[in-house]
Amino acid sequence: MIETGADGRSWLLSGPTSSYALRLDDEDHLLHLHWGPRITLADLAELAGLPLPQWSFESRLDGHEEYPVEGGARFAEPALIVRSPGVRGTRWSYVRVEVTGGELRLGFADPLTCLDLTLHYRVREGHDVVERWVTVANTSPDTPLEVPRADSATWTLPVRASWRLSHLHGRWGAESRLVRVPLSYGAHTIGSRRGHTGHTHLPWVALDADGTATEEHGEVYGCALAWSGSWRLATRRLPDGAVQVTGGWGHDDTGLLLLGPGESRTTPVLAGVRSDGGFGGASAAWHAWQLAHVVPSAAEDRPVLYNSWEATWFEVDEERQLALARRAAALGVELFVVDDGWFGRRTSDRAGLGDWTPNPDRFPRGLAPLARAVRALGMRFGIWVEPEMVNPDSDLYRAHPEWVQHVPGREPTLFRNQLVLNLARPEVAAFVEEQVRRLLESAPIDYVKWDFNRSFTDPGWPGEAFPERLWTEHVEALYGILDRLRAAHPGVAFESCSGGGGRIDLGILSRTDQVWTSDNTDPADRLAIQHGFGQVHPARVMAAWVTDSPNDQMNGRVSSLRFRFVSAMAGVLGIGGDLTRWSEAELAEAAGWIGRYKEVRPVVQRGRLHRLLPPDGDGPSAVQYSLGDEVVVLAWLRTQSFGAEPAPVRLRGLDPDGVYVCQDTGRAHRAPVLLHHGLRTGLRGDLDAAVFRFRRAG
Repeated sequence: MIETGADGRSWLLSGPTSSYALRLDDEDHLLHLHWGPRITLADLAELAGLPLPQWSFESRLDGHEEYPVEGGARFAEPALIVRSPGVRGTRWSYVRVEVTGGELRLGFADPLTCLDLTLHYRVREGHDVVERWVTVANTSPDTPLEVPRADSATWTLPVRASWRLSHLHGRWGAESRLVRVPLSYGAHTIGSRRGHTGHTHLPWVALDADGTATEEHGEVYGCALAWSGSWRLATRRLPDGAVQVTGGWGHDDTGLLLLGPGESRTTPVLAGVRSDGGFGGASAAWHAWQLAHVVPSAAEDRPVLYNSWEATWFEVDEERQLALARRAAALGVELFVVDDGWFGRRTSDRAGLGDWTPNPDRFPRGLAPLARAVRALGMRFGIWVEPEMVNPDSDLYRAHPEWVQHVPGREPTLFRNQLVLNLARPEVAAFVEEQVRRLLESAPIDYVKWDFNRSFTDPGWPGEAFPERLWTEHVEALYGILDRLRAAHPGVAFESCSGGGGRIDLGILSRTDQVWTSDNTDPADRLAIQHGFGQVHPARVMAAWVTDSPNDQMNGRVSSLRFRFVSAMAGVLGIGGDLTRWSEAELAEAAGWIGRYKEVRPVVQRGRLHRLLPPDGDGPSAVQYSLGDEVVVLAWLRTQSFGAEPAPVRLRGLDPDGVYVCQDTGRAHRAPVLLHHGLRTGLRGDLDAAVFRFRRAG
């Protein structure tokens, strides 16, 4: 809901439990008034009447301006930096307001720079997430305008004695690790200069007042960016203690824009949420909003998949894939995915990228016979591609070496034996789209695993006067390709992968059905990765695999099928082991776990997540999912000391007057007992795990 104040110069955006307010002062400065519990227009009027503090040596605007810019008496980090001939900074005049369809648009103009700025705000009915973004336009008829920075938003938090900052950091194989630190004075900046979201950070931060929030209680604010290229989120504590979060596309000069006469650009969404229900409440708000308004077809449960990569590596042919498919179908798998090695001369990672036609020696009849055979087994058929990349040893590169990102006069840098195609070039984007379209039309393909295994290293564009534009336009071209492919093939699902979790953000999630969270499939390591991932993204998009033991690709850890399956059941279940090496007993056990996952899948993928015990140290950890009267608990134990029984797991979110019946034992449990005394899991030994299903009775 969006309301306008009686003065016509203040606005109130409200969700079910929170409100966001802003106003224009007499000098057309747009000031932030409120982000917190739900308030009324009367409250807004009182806030609008409060004077700004005056400081002899500081700006009265710093820490109070809704979208700080460069120019005038401002010393805080600007969200907008503009350069025009002989002019540095901007001075705004308010020119328009529009309120339509749940969106507030405020327009400003700077006659000297000929820049037009529109600030966009949107709230969705039933959600507390506020979406913000900006549009910058050059209104000059003849002069280009340089925009070194155009952030999507600046979020201002209420004044508190102190704040604690949460964010997700990591590296390849150890993505999405949660860290919480006190926020000191100055700036804490995370981001990526790699051309994609990156393994090092996810574009999300959260702050809790005074560092006292828990999973269930406390005031928590969060911000998340919908952008799959280079990005930046800066959290600053100003000299007077005020805290602001500013961010958007680009990191350093990777967000530089050049607006020609009459041109405009719209930034990605930087969304924010506020909850007084602790970190769990903030996560629940993020998840509900994404399932309703971000993730495609989120009401449909994702199928159990099998991926052939770790079974065959590059030894891919129709016979081997069909042998794996038969075993996968017998287990109850619903989607069979052929990974790398099916195309061109792709017998290793040194050749073939860019040539997206089946290897004639391995698939002499193309992919259609295998796809039809997989479908005849009762499964859908999927394929792996990496369309943004090319190997020097490929027909595509030999025909078009100029299509890769490279700096004139320098030898292109080989990284992972591959180069990056410049999708910002229209002919390259059109070629990539046509290649994937032809692939989808060549066989009954239901699923595409879209990979991106290399960062930008040579962001050059020979012959282009402003090569810096490839940083943003490559990603925008990717979005356009995915949007058009999905529209042309609505029955095809897409997964985003980038060497594991290198491209996970709200932007790619709006165009894909799930994401590959990490190449690390070790079930114990994955608990921490999944714990961090779930802070902002729902289980419905989190692909997780059961692979072979020992886990030779990562750490050699030996673990039981039970532990591997229960770990992977916390998201979208997949199998990635070599089924031809599994014993009959293992295959039978796996079939049982897959059947059990299908029973709990609706609750896991669409239910409210409660993080009961974090995966800290070697003790027990547990998560709970609730959907209507259904409750699912997944519990794990890494190690057990002699004589130390794992503590009972206290459930959350139950009807305090309810009785919950365990669907496996038939035993009835009163809610107060489960909430206060907890559930005895019976876990013991090393790497044990269990699944519990409850239904509210009566």
